Amino acid sequence: MATILVTGSCGGVGSWAVDHFAEAGQEVVGVDRRLPSGTRENAAFKAADLTDYGETKQLVEAADPGAVVHLAAIPNPDHHAGSRVFENNVVSTYNVLDAAGAAGARIAWASSESCYGHAFAEEHWLPDAFPIDEETPTEPEDPYGLSKVVGEEIAARVARRYGVSAVSLRASWVNYPGAYETRAAREAFDPATAEPSGNFWSYVDVRDLIAAVEAAIDPAAPEPPVAGHEAVLVTAAENFVGRDTAAAIEAVHGDLPDDCDLDGDETAFDLGKAKRVLGWEPAHSWREAEGVDVDGPEFV
Repeated sequence: MATILVTGSCGGVGSWAVDHFAEAGQEVVGVDRRLPSGTRENAAFKAADLTDYGETKQLVEAADPGAVVHLAAIPNPDHHAGSRVFENNVVSTYNVLDAAGAAGARIAWASSESCYGHAFAEEHWLPDAFPIDEETPTEPEDPYGLSKVVGEEIAARVARRYGVSAVSLRASWVNYPGAYETRAAREAFDPATAEPSGNFWSYVDVRDLIAAVEAAIDPAAPEPPVAGHEAVLVTAAENFVGRDTAAAIEAVHGDLPDDCDLDGDETAFDLGKAKRVLGWEPAHSWREAEGVDVDGPEFV
C-alpha cells in the first residue's frame, strides 16, 4: 500500500497509530496543528489547520495516500464551547474525508459510542435493549456526540460519492497500557452511591483500537474489507469495574430494559459486527494492561 496519512498525529491515539504503522514499515504522514518535538523513522509530519479545506486538500493530494486515518478532534464537550466542539469536529471531518475520497484512499476514522447519546446526556437514560449494537438509535443531546453522528453521515456520503471504503469506528473510552485511568474509577466504585455511567463502564485499549484501524484499511490486502461505509463498535470485551454488567447497571441506574442479554462482566456493547466485518476482536483487558510497561511513541 502507498502512504498512510494519520490526522491528530500528536494526540494520544494518533501518535500510537503513527508509531504502529511506521514500525511496520509503512510510510506515514502525520498531520496535526503542531509539529512533534521529535522525529520517527518512516514518518513525516505536517502542521495544518484541518478546518481549512484548501490546506487539507493540498496536504492530502501531496501525500497521495493509499489510506487516511482521521483521528483529529476535540475529544469531549467539557472543555470548550459546544459550538466550537461541533464546528471543529464536523468541518475537519468533512475536509479530511472528502479530500481522502477524492484521492481514492481507504478511510478509517474515530467515531464514538457517544453517538448513542448516553455518555454526555444531562439526565442519563437507558437504551431499549442490551447489548447496544450498530442498529441502536443514535440520539445525542451534546455537541460531541452530535458531531460524531454527522461525521458518520459524511463518511457515508464520501463512500457513495467517490466509491471508496470508509469505516466509522465507534470507539469507547481509550486507555493506554501502563497508564490506565480505570483503576481509580474501579476502586472508588460503589453501586449504592455511584453516578450513572454514560457508557456503562466500557473502555478500549489503544492497542486494540489501532488493530481495528489496521483491520479497517487492511494495508496488505489488494481490496479493502468493507465496500462502501460501515459503522463498527470497538470496545474491550468487559467492563472495567470487574462486576456483573447488568447488575451494576440496574443498581446504579435504578432500572434495566426488559430486553437484556448480558453475561457476567461483558461489555454493554455488541462486538459481533467488528468480528464479522473486520475480523477484529479485543485482545487486551484492564486486568493485564493496568500494570504493564509498554513503550509508547517517543516522537511527540
